[in-house]
Amino acid sequence: MGCSLPMDEGATPLKPLLSAQDALADQPPGLLDHPLPWLPACLVLLGLLLLPVLAWALKEDFYIGVASRILIFALAATSLNLILGFGGMVSFGHAAFVGVGAYAVGILMHHGVTSAWLAWPVAVLAGGLFALVIGAISLRTKGVYFIMITLAFAQMLYYLMTSLKTYGGDDGLPLAGRSVLGWGLDLSQDSAFYYLVLALSAGVFLVVQRLLNAPFGHALQAIRENEARMLAIGFAVYRFKLMAFTLAGALAGLAGALLANQGGFVSPSMMHWGQSGLLMVMVILGGVGRLYGGLVGAVVFLVLEEALSAYTIHWQLGLGALLLAVVLLAPNGLLSLWREKARA
Repeated sequence: MGCSLPMDEGATPLKPLLSAQDALADQPPGLLDHPLPWLPACLVLLGLLLLPVLAWALKEDFYIGVASRILIFALAATSLNLILGFGGMVSFGHAAFVGVGAYAVGILMHHGVTSAWLAWPVAVLAGGLFALVIGAISLRTKGVYFIMITLAFAQMLYYLMTSLKTYGGDDGLPLAGRSVLGWGLDLSQDSAFYYLVLALSAGVFLVVQRLLNAPFGHALQAIRENEARMLAIGFAVYRFKLMAFTLAGALAGLAGALLANQGGFVSPSMMHWGQSGLLMVMVILGGVGRLYGGLVGAVVFLVLEEALSAYTIHWQLGLGALLLAVVLLAPNGLLSLWREKARA
């Protein structure tokens, strides 16, 4: 696990760890590495690029908006998977950062700021700052206490936004329109907004993949496996977990900004613990600790929601049965089935 990483004050630098890093540099990918399957990834990306064309050909433009929503939730679920699957931090308040990002866009637009170049970075920064503050406190606890304190912070933000009547309170805050990007791109058109969401999502997935294969990602996963041992050999465990928690909050803030633009509305319900549970279900469906777990989980969940809701108002029953089947038959998520089949 050797790598040149920050250590707690007073810790003794371990030269064997540094030499071990050099020795392992030329070794094949290990358990902590997550190589990107370029051919499948390129095929999926090509399919997503052609999706609007297919929707236009079939005169089903509605599905362009559905695809945008799926990609946004995939981005939010991936941000949760970063701390849940790769960092071992079970946060039940992750939706709060999505809501913070959404409200950052909504409040700025309420005051006349429509530029995406200003509103969206503010949403990312707001999500990261809230995650930094909440994580600095929450990460001093462990286990069920960590789960409960993240839930408590999320509910505090939920009730705060419910009480702010200036910004809609419990009724929410409608947006006058989508953010203005410029460069001749009109985000009010679903196709233009879809391609922007696709570009941002693909960029985030690539950054997360590179991060997980970097020394920081290896250390984070090692902390998930054995925190006591990592602390004993001198790694700044708290610092690594806080950085990951902050980054996940910032990515969730970006997802919130996109979600606000996609729906044209922000509401305190975005911060409710039920939304955090929804993101967690997506991660579990796809695969906790799998690179594409959040993406696959979001696709399966939202596609089934769309399909089942067209036939019955009790669509949650079908999704609940699917989740139960995944937990029983594939406890490591749907992606584990594909990996086991590939090994057979």
